[in-house]
Amino acid sequence: MHHFEYRNGVFHCEDVPLPKIAEEIGTPFYVYSHATLLRHFTVFDKAFEKIPHLVCFAVKANSNLAVLRIFAKAGGGADIVSGGELYRAQRAGIPANKIVYAGVGKTRPEIRAALEAGILMFNVESSQELLTIDAVAAEMGVKAPVALRVNPDVDPKTHPYISTGLRNNKFGIAWQTALEEYRNAARMPNIEVVGVHKHIGSQITLVSPFMDALERTLELVTQLKSEGINIRYVDIGGGLGITYKDEAPPHPDDLAKNIGPMLEQTGCTIVFEPGRVIVGNAGALVARTLYTKSGAEKTFFIVDAAMNDLARPSLYGSYQNIVPVEEEAARRHKVSADVVGPICESGDFLAKDRVLPELRPGDLVAVMSAGAYGFTMSSNYNSRPRAPEVLVSGVRYDVIRPRETFEHLVAGETIPAYLE
Repeated sequence: MHHFEYRNGVFHCEDVPLPKIAEEIGTPFYVYSHATLLRHFTVFDKAFEKIPHLVCFAVKANSNLAVLRIFAKAGGGADIVSGGELYRAQRAGIPANKIVYAGVGKTRPEIRAALEAGILMFNVESSQELLTIDAVAAEMGVKAPVALRVNPDVDPKTHPYISTGLRNNKFGIAWQTALEEYRNAARMPNIEVVGVHKHIGSQITLVSPFMDALERTLELVTQLKSEGINIRYVDIGGGLGITYKDEAPPHPDDLAKNIGPMLEQTGCTIVFEPGRVIVGNAGALVARTLYTKSGAEKTFFIVDAAMNDLARPSLYGSYQNIVPVEEEAARRHKVSADVVGPICESGDFLAKDRVLPELRPGDLVAVMSAGAYGFTMSSNYNSRPRAPEVLVSGVRYDVIRPRETFEHLVAGETIPAYLE
């Protein structure tokens, strides 16, 4: 469920008509529904209420401070993958003891910052990383809480770019060597083994991959406990998918019904890392049609949003539903067209060969399901200022990140004296 709908012929986010925002701040812009964000978080959290657990939102999906603050106030934690995300999570008010830190390339300064903050645990991705964490912790005179990220070699049945739990992925420690790696970790003087972690990918629309990966993970937990290694947390990652077009992913309640009995048997606190399922359908990218162009082979609708604003269609070939903001426009004659942006790349598109109502210059469109991996993956390619982010709550809206200016594009750049 989300809070985007037509009212009186105009597309709204909650109680705010999107043309009102477009008129006042320009286009393109990202818009998020506070009510949807909070509802999705609460639904996920309550699905597992019978199990001791912590919901750590995957910051990489949407890292705006206001969005993170919503989850912090709801009792959530953060799943981070960089020092910058640690900084954001703390600035948003997420307690350090609710932060878990994954990622294959943690640097020594990032490890030190996380230890100084007092995070819940590192999700360790390799034996060399483990040695580095032990060394940094020794320099600081502390013990580092860790879980090892185990790669269970389970196919999540998703796009290969967002699959992370197969043996040919860069993530995690191989299932076959995980037990020995844990034994080594338990012997390290500045490491405290506290958990087991797995995460097999994103946009997963079946329950079975979660169950298969969890079954393997829990076998390891049982073995570790039998050897006296005190596992207190089982981090099962995230990855639950959303509906972009015609997908039918399981509801969090369905997921809980299937994996809940398995989790209850662990006697551990369960850590979840949902991202897309919380924010994906809570956001849209609103753009204005600039031109229409009938080529020799196809029709193009040229809008003022581009691949630098929303990379997923160009990067993954992903589907994002495109909705005319005026309901009158939605009733026009349908044509097959590409929706493209101003970027100087043939790969710059938001939709290809899409059957859409005929758009006209000036028409607003909402690119739906853009709350996850939208703004966080945006760039300044072609020296385009990044779009603003807007949070709607009822009848009000707030600009939670203003539109960048040309001055922002060159901030920090210098011309050496010899070129003057």
